[in-house]
Amino acid sequence: MNGHIPRAEPDPRPPHHRPDPGPGPGATPEDAVTAVRRADDDAATPPRLTDPLRHPQHAGEGTRARRAWTLLLSTLVVPGSAQLVAGRRAAGRAALRVDVVVWAALALTLVSLLLWRTPLIWFLTNSVTSLLLIVVLLGLALGWAFLFFDTLRLIRPGLLAQRTRRAVAAATVALMLVTSGGLAYSAYLLSVTRGAVSDVFGGGLPFRPADGRYNILLMGTDSGEDRSGRRPDSMTVLSVDADSGRTVTISLPRNLQNAPFPEDSPLAEVYPEGFNCGDECILNALYTDVTNNHAELYPDAADPGAEAMKDAASGALGIEVQAYAIVEMNGFEQLVDALGGITIDVGGRVPIGGGTDMVTGLPNEIFGYIEPGVQHLDGYHALWYARSREGATDYDRQARQRCVQAAMLKQLNPVNVLARFQDLADSGTQVVETDIPQSQIGSFVDVALKAKEHELVQFAAGPPYYDPSFPTYPDYDLLHEDLGRVLEEATDRGARDAEALPRGAAVGPGLAMAAPIPAVLPRVPAEELTPNGTCSVP
Repeated sequence: MNGHIPRAEPDPRPPHHRPDPGPGPGATPEDAVTAVRRADDDAATPPRLTDPLRHPQHAGEGTRARRAWTLLLSTLVVPGSAQLVAGRRAAGRAALRVDVVVWAALALTLVSLLLWRTPLIWFLTNSVTSLLLIVVLLGLALGWAFLFFDTLRLIRPGLLAQRTRRAVAAATVALMLVTSGGLAYSAYLLSVTRGAVSDVFGGGLPFRPADGRYNILLMGTDSGEDRSGRRPDSMTVLSVDADSGRTVTISLPRNLQNAPFPEDSPLAEVYPEGFNCGDECILNALYTDVTNNHAELYPDAADPGAEAMKDAASGALGIEVQAYAIVEMNGFEQLVDALGGITIDVGGRVPIGGGTDMVTGLPNEIFGYIEPGVQHLDGYHALWYARSREGATDYDRQARQRCVQAAMLKQLNPVNVLARFQDLADSGTQVVETDIPQSQIGSFVDVALKAKEHELVQFAAGPPYYDPSFPTYPDYDLLHEDLGRVLEEATDRGARDAEALPRGAAVGPGLAMAAPIPAVLPRVPAEELTPNGTCSVP
C-alpha cells in the first residue's frame, strides 16, 4: 500500500438507478429528515421540508399522533415551549419569560411560607395587593387558555386519525379546565376573601403584643325581638402568647360587678370607683350604658360600647385588652348552616324556647327539646342550644356555648372551608364585627398555627375557680395575682417550669383549676354543672 489511499471512483450510473444502500450506522430516521430534493428537481427547486414538528403533513400517522401529545403536554408543563419548537418563536419566548417569573414567585412564596408567613398573609389579605394578584391570576388564566388554543392549531387536528383527533380535543378541554379554570377559581376565592376581609376587619396599623401577649375580647350578643338594646351575653378574653401560641381563655361572668377601669380610660372619670351604680351595673350592662349615655367619650370609635367593654375587661383582669370581636347570635344560625351543621354530645335535654318574656313577665312557650346523646345540629337547633336559659344556670349556658364554639372550630377543616367558602364568607360578614385591622391578620394567622400545637387553658373570674359570690363581691387584686400566674405558665418557659415542679406541689389560689383542657371536653368540670350544661364534642 506504501501509505497510498486509493480515491473512491464516482458511480457512473444515474442517481435514480443507484441501489439503496439502506440505513447505515447513525442514519437519521425518515420522519426526522429536515429537507429532501428529488432526483428530477433542478438546482432552483427548494427542498421539500419534512420536519415532523413543523411540517406534520409529510410525517406518518404514528408520528403525527406522538407530535400532537408532545405539544399538548409541553404546553401543560412548560407553557410556550410548544410554540417555540413549532416555529412561533416570538410567542414562545414571551410565554417562557412569564414562566420564569411565575416560578420565581412560587419559590419566593414557598420560602415565605416556611420561614416567615406574616408578609405572605399580608400580601394575600391587603386590599391593594390582593386586587393586583386577582388581576395577575386572571391574566395567567387567559394566557394559558390562549396557548392551549394555539397549540391545538399547531397540532393541526385535521391531519390526525379520527379517534386521535377526538382524544386530543377532549384532552385539550380537560387541561384548560384544570389550568385556566383552576387559576380563575383561585382568583374568585381571593376576591371573596378580599370582600369578606374588607367588610369584617378595620383599617389602621397592626398593634404589638402587650407584655408578650395578644389579648382579644370575644363577645356574643343577642339583640333579638325580646331584648331591649344590645347586651353581650358571653364575654371571654382570648390571651395568646405571641412567641409560642399558648392560649388561655378567661371567662368574664356577665353579672360581674364593680368592674374597674384603667387610668387612661375615659370612663375612669365617670366611674372612679368602678362600674358600681348598684345591681343594675353588672358587666354586660356597660355596653348599653355607654352606647346610650357616654358615646361621646369615644369619639373615634365605630362602636363606643365595645370600646368600653375592652376598658372594663382590661381593668377587671389587670391586662391590656387590645381588640374586640363580636359574634351576633341573630346571624349565628346562618353561619352554622354554612358549615353544614355541628355535632355535639348533649349531656341533658335542653329546651327550645322557655324563659320569661321581658315585656309581659309571663313564661315563654317551650316548642321542643334537644335530647341527650350525639346530635348533629343545624343552625336553628345550634342557636337554641347555645342560648337556651330554661332550667339552666349561667354556668350551664356558658358551658354549652363553649361546646358550640369547639364544635365549630372542629368543623373548620380545609376541605369544608373550600367546599362552603362563599357561604362562610357571606355569613361571616353578617355575624362578626371587630376592630382588628386587616394589617394584623398575617401575625394572627402565624400565631394561630402555633396555637394548634398546644392544648387550650381555661380560667374564669368566677365559679368554679372562685366562690359563687365572687362575681358579686370580686377581689380584683386576688384575680390579678392569680391570672398573672396562669399567664406566666402559658409560655414555653412557664410550661417547662411547671413540669419541673414535684407532683402534688402546692399552687396559689385560683391556679389549681387553670389546667390544660382539650377543646373536645366540657370547659367547666361536670360536678359544677347540671345535666343541662354538660356536653362534649365527639
